[in-house]
Amino acid sequence: MSAKNQEYPRKLISSGAKWENQVGYSRAVRVGNIIEISGTTAVDGDKVVGKGNVYEQAVFIFKKIEKVLEECDSSLKDVTRTRMFVTDISQ
Repeated sequence: MSAKNQEYPRKLISSGAKWENQVGYSRAVRVGNIIEISGTTAVDGDKVVGKGNVYEQAVFIFKKIEKVLEECDSSLKDVTRTRMFVTDISQ
């Protein structure tokens, strides 16, 4: 491990989803004060939450994101940038 990596250790956060090992991603990665969170959907296990209800899905997703931020010793108050993908912008 280089001196640079020791200064900013990499912390991987797992969701436990089967896809993490199959395709090689983590729920979130923290390096120093930067946290990158993987794509988040309104799925709880095998169940789609709020099917047909965009508001309910958004609330569920933000709660999932908040939980992983807390695992990284952070919070929603620390978020400086977000991106989202929608399938129907009229909603």
